Amino acid sequence: MTLHVERGIVYDATGKLLDVYRRANAESDPVMLLWHGSGPDERTVLEPLARATAELGVVVFVPDWRSDAPDGGRAHLLASIAFLRARAQAFCGDPHRVLLAGWSRGAQAASGIAVDVSAADGWRPSAVACLATGYGRPTPTSARVPLEAVVNGDLDPIPFWLMHGVNDELVDVEHSREFAGVLRDHAWPVHLHELETNHAGIVMTQYDPNLRRCIPAAGGHAIKAGQRVAAILARAARGIMS
Repeated sequence: MTLHVERGIVYDATGKLLDVYRRANAESDPVMLLWHGSGPDERTVLEPLARATAELGVVVFVPDWRSDAPDGGRAHLLASIAFLRARAQAFCGDPHRVLLAGWSRGAQAASGIAVDVSAADGWRPSAVACLATGYGRPTPTSARVPLEAVVNGDLDPIPFWLMHGVNDELVDVEHSREFAGVLRDHAWPVHLHELETNHAGIVMTQYDPNLRRCIPAAGGHAIKAGQRVAAILARAARGIMS
């Protein structure tokens, strides 16, 4: 599969950058906006997963953002949404089929958009995919707590895809299990996938203590789990719920 990768595209007025991954022959493919975790400006960490998902027919946008910004990164995250909505077609993506996805802190931010119609000026994605996060606190994109917002029952449900490593050493898998149960109890479409990997492995990476960041995994459970995650994300982007 030949991919086009366009790097370092400025997406907001402060000069924040994003990368776009797409098939060479893409024609109105579904779109995924993929947010990294709490490490500042770490879009490259998600390159292995972005590539694997793009190879399956999804146009993948991966922006930098900073969770250490005064607003927790909210302005960056919302600017990346605005850029995608305005420019998806220019990258052969379908702006009406958008999967909002994130990992760790980025996943928490994605859940905030799903449960708060005011968070992105009324815009909500076609579906949300959350990798390895919790749902019991306010998010970078909304002051609402996802668990509480779903229980309150004042929202139109959209599909949630939850993925979590059973060996996650940073965020216990029970957080995703609990949220999946709450979603089901309140008639939200939800798929929960538990994978035999850890916090870094779910995005096809491994943590390097010397660099103090995640790097592409060399093999083992992270590659197997990451490939499965990419396949799930591609299904979610296409709206395949079975």
